[in-house]
Amino acid sequence: MIKILPQWLVLGCAVVAIGVAQTATAKVNVFTCEPEWKALVEELGKDHVKAFSATTAYQDPHHIEARPSLIAKARRADLVVCTGSELEIGWLPILLRQSGNAAIQEGKPGYFLASSLVERLEVPETLSRSMGDIHASGNPHVHLDPYRLQHIARSLAERLQAIDPEHSTFYQQQFTDFNQRWSQSIKQWEVIADTLKGKKAVVYHRNWSYLLSWLAIDAIADLEPKPGLPPTSAHLVSLLKTVKEQKPDFILVAAYQDTKSARWLSEKSAIPVVSLPFTVGGNKKADNLFALYQNTLSLLSTAGD
Repeated sequence: MIKILPQWLVLGCAVVAIGVAQTATAKVNVFTCEPEWKALVEELGKDHVKAFSATTAYQDPHHIEARPSLIAKARRADLVVCTGSELEIGWLPILLRQSGNAAIQEGKPGYFLASSLVERLEVPETLSRSMGDIHASGNPHVHLDPYRLQHIARSLAERLQAIDPEHSTFYQQQFTDFNQRWSQSIKQWEVIADTLKGKKAVVYHRNWSYLLSWLAIDAIADLEPKPGLPPTSAHLVSLLKTVKEQKPDFILVAAYQDTKSARWLSEKSAIPVVSLPFTVGGNKKADNLFALYQNTLSLLSTAGD
């Protein structure tokens, strides 16, 4: 004889089953400030994480608003991964405070600032408003040094293990795999890097300091008269003299930057403008961290061809 269960019991069992399934498939919600950290989280977490980036490669991460939609994302986050070193100083503290999420506040396991884990370039000895937009903790754009990024990846894997201990072995395995592939890629990239040593560049903001330090490329001038200040006509005229004397190999701009001043200087000096992705998503080819580096080196090595 087949027994028919009461409808309330059937519904109750269904709810329990859904709850168990949701628990089994629950992912770590990760709020990242920039695309490079979203890409790194996804390399290390794969299907165990759900990552979101507050910015795209076509936005300046210095200047973002703590919009209600971002606050809502932060409210649900288990982990926040950002650059730090004052890069997000204008919006991240507001976002964290208004999220009301105790798990992601400073000092908690859910709070991760990548640049704080590595040595930083250009740490100022003194600070003054007259110096422009100077970061007190040093240059924040650490993701463009492959060795620093490798160190950050190790620490981030450890943090994911702490946040989600149930999958600790998985995160360790993912880091081991990433680390091996990254180390092998560095060897390949440095073959190309050897051809770039000693070249000269005009930069637009100090976005490129870590990249140029790694590649042994000399930044001879900056389109900004002072960090954070847009190029002026008078400054560009003075740059033209410097460029004609020192003959740099390229003028570097990021995907999110206005190229008008760079193009003016290029037209006057015949020095090529190279638009680099700067971060993941900065062009169609730079769709992951490995491709970001490969594409950046390719663009630099073929500049002027």
